[in-house]
Amino acid sequence: MKVRETALPGVLILEPRVFGDSRGFFIETFQTERYAELGITQPFVQDNHSRSARGVLRGLHFQRSRPQGKLVRVSRGCVFDVVLDINPDSPTCGQHASAILSDDNHLQMWVPPGYAHGFCVLSEIADFEYKCTDFYQPQDEGGVLWNDPALAIDWPVSDPKLSDKDRQNPTLQTLLASRHS
Repeated sequence: MKVRETALPGVLILEPRVFGDSRGFFIETFQTERYAELGITQPFVQDNHSRSARGVLRGLHFQRSRPQGKLVRVSRGCVFDVVLDINPDSPTCGQHASAILSDDNHLQMWVPPGYAHGFCVLSEIADFEYKCTDFYQPQDEGGVLWNDPALAIDWPVSDPKLSDKDRQNPTLQTLLASRHS
């Protein structure tokens, strides 16, 4: 497996080995010992799968008191994947890492607990799969406005399809100020 570190502490872009021949391919998407060697040691407790159409943007999401680590990948289609540092004590707070994840490149992104995460769909349809280190708690969910100018995320969509909740997310500055009040 090839591993690329990002500018964000602990956030990794992973390229598992793909074994292909005329019949198709085989890929090991997770193996406890191999991923532990990379520092991914928390047990996964939930697997999720979402299907989205071109132009859908989900995020930037996080959980407040029970942060989730996520191992994300795309099994069909292509997405622009983004991880945002929202920790006010971090020297990289407000910075992001991004990658194109697709069924062609088989890349995965490790999102450690405490980061915000989101993606937008670049293909006609995308199946997005992720393993989580804690259970989803709807009442604990938070978000950051996807197009917050201070973040300078170069999203490849200008008018994405958003949920009502994601339209109402605060800017990072507003989020951080609310945490200290």
